[in-house]
Amino acid sequence: MQLTHLMQFHEDPRVIVWWQTKMGGMLRWLTPFRRRAILAVGGLWVCIRESLESFGPADVPVPADRLGPLLVVVALLGMTWLFYRAATEFSRLPQFVRKHPQLSLHSVYWAFLVVLWTSTPDSGLWRQVLFGVAAMFPFLLWRFGYLLLSGQHGRMSGTRFSDHFLTIWPIYGGSNAPYGKGFGYLSRFEAKNEEELARSQLAGIKLFILSNLLLVAMKVLEGVFYGPGNALTKMIGGYTLGIPTVGYLISIEGKNTAIWISWISIYCELVYQVLRHAVRGHLVIAVLRIFGFNVFRNTYKPLLAESIVDFWNRYYYYFKEIMANFFFLPTFTQLGRTLRNWPTLRLFAAVFAAAFIGNTYYHLIKFSDVMVQGQVFEGLYALRSRIFYCFLLALGIFVSMLREQRRGGCPPPQGQANRLLRIAGVWTFFALIYIWNVGVGAPFTSRLSFFLSLFGIA
Repeated sequence: MQLTHLMQFHEDPRVIVWWQTKMGGMLRWLTPFRRRAILAVGGLWVCIRESLESFGPADVPVPADRLGPLLVVVALLGMTWLFYRAATEFSRLPQFVRKHPQLSLHSVYWAFLVVLWTSTPDSGLWRQVLFGVAAMFPFLLWRFGYLLLSGQHGRMSGTRFSDHFLTIWPIYGGSNAPYGKGFGYLSRFEAKNEEELARSQLAGIKLFILSNLLLVAMKVLEGVFYGPGNALTKMIGGYTLGIPTVGYLISIEGKNTAIWISWISIYCELVYQVLRHAVRGHLVIAVLRIFGFNVFRNTYKPLLAESIVDFWNRYYYYFKEIMANFFFLPTFTQLGRTLRNWPTLRLFAAVFAAAFIGNTYYHLIKFSDVMVQGQVFEGLYALRSRIFYCFLLALGIFVSMLREQRRGGCPPPQGQANRLLRIAGVWTFFALIYIWNVGVGAPFTSRLSFFLSLFGIA
């Protein structure tokens, strides 16, 4: 009980009062306006840094002088402003754009790509600038999507450009998947007074501590289970449990390895991936909470999930939200009339639109250097194993959701043994399908051979 109380220190009224007393001056100074302003100014630095990093491989012509990068920064800032204005004046946009804002947004990206593909590298500075913009667009795409979604739902009133700028160019980090989604979502969890800010900051400190503890756990896993090459391995005299990584086992197709060792390896890989996501995600959300946005974690105890769909919700929350908001919900809604008499087929289509098609598309456009050079099929080929992973994931989520629907709200069989069996089943499912998501370069056939070796099939 004492450990539980310690873990929830951020909710203890006495700790909150103590924090307000110690940090009272800072809490009063950090008004919502100032907190937003700090993040927005930091976002300008992020825009400049990310723009410079968008200049891809050396064999692709990019702006080499100072003017080129400056023009890319100006173009990206201008584009951010235009999308903000489009969201603000959403009701005045053309009918097609109002009806299909996300399709229109993605069409802009693909139009940029077509122009790049149909022009020559020596076309001039304009193409080099367009290259930089197109290379950065996958990072911005989903952020602009949330901005347009706010406009579509009439949630732009009372907000400033700087409010949305801080989410589009986040100083708090993240990936192509925007942690905290758009400002409309963030504002729902924003601290409005000193007590709420104190609670949010203490919750952020807790996540910061937890992130470092999970980082230690990850290093222990690397040093004790895997090894060598870890400081911990050297501290314990170089002794490890000698569990090969899944990537290595795939490369040798599981040959000359005991089956039980291979099974331990795939479970270790699952735990390692959860820790890796949690460490990074906790730090990002910790910064958001310290600035007064007490939003949900990106990763929340997925290893305790008792169903596949629950694990999917807990593992990478803000990526799952992209798939849900931009693929699952639109598909489910559009098919409402067409498949109203076939609810199972409707659910199947929506799940596969998100977990299979959307998931594949998200990772395809992450290959910015490949996309800007017109190598779409090469990108898909490089993703061939992940595409199969997405298919298995979508199938698992669909079956899991279907089972929950058919229970009709009734809880699953109770008891600790039943709960452990459900958790073990979830672990096994994700550990097995992750075989097709480890190491982009590993051949599909090698993955299949390793998978079969887990069941004693040579």
